[in-house]
Amino acid sequence: MPTPYGSSRGGMVFGADEVRVVRRALALALLPGPSRPDDVRDCLRLSRAVDAAVDEAARLRAFLVADLARYRDALPGSLAGYLPLLTEALDAGYQPGPDDLASLRAVRHDPAAARLLVRCQDLAEQAVRARLAGRALAPGPRTPLRALPGGRAADEPAKPAPAKPAPAKPATPAR
Repeated sequence: MPTPYGSSRGGMVFGADEVRVVRRALALALLPGPSRPDDVRDCLRLSRAVDAAVDEAARLRAFLVADLARYRDALPGSLAGYLPLLTEALDAGYQPGPDDLASLRAVRHDPAAARLLVRCQDLAEQAVRARLAGRALAPGPRTPLRALPGGRAADEPAKPAPAKPAPAKPATPAR
């Protein structure tokens, strides 16, 4: 089963078996034709496994954000744990909020906190500019994968059947 890879923006680790299934799925998509039931079953199983890994990554992100809030609420005593946790969350795509900025301002006497404050202010400013420009800063959630019958052959327009020649009229007998 693919697993979320660290905390880097949605990376995923695949095993050798999963890579073989992906290669077969790509071959089926590029060369449409009858597919073996085993290949279809493997593709569907991999699709479910990828969806489960994405759900697990979302669960881990939610846990990280909740943990970050607990550390933030316990500042300044939890500064040694809060800074690496916030750095990890930022590396995973977390957008710092007003609470994070206020907390970092309160502890900016620490050099690491001051550097992190500058980084968070830059990220917050980018998010505000993106919001005002009317564009999304990050892509939305991924929709579940679904198997579609036909592969690329379904995208091609149907070719008309070749016209059959009309039967010749019988010759009229000469009198």
